[in-house]
Amino acid sequence: MPTLQTGLIYALAALAEIAGCFSFWAWLRLDKSAWWVAPGMVSLAIFAWLLTLVDTSAAGRAFAAYGGVYIAASLIWLWSVEGARPDRWDVIGAAICLAGAGLILMGPGRAS
Repeated sequence: MPTLQTGLIYALAALAEIAGCFSFWAWLRLDKSAWWVAPGMVSLAIFAWLLTLVDTSAAGRAFAAYGGVYIAASLIWLWSVEGARPDRWDVIGAAICLAGAGLILMGPGRAS
């Protein structure tokens, strides 16, 4: 699977996972209606399905590499949705995680 396609899958998965988790956060921490949970559960199911589309020989490898993308996407969510700008330590940490994700996913013999 081309790297661009994998990156797109991971980006969509991150959006789905963060939106799904945020729906629970909104319900339980921001006093939103319990109805927020229903679309959140659908979003989390879409997240899980998207990760199955990553072309790798093992689920754990797909999940591990996704972790770096999730961290970076969470900081984008922090800034764009919650209005809190990430600091330099957030950005440096996310860059390190993305580099690690790339190593995990693109090492020799990783595709199925």
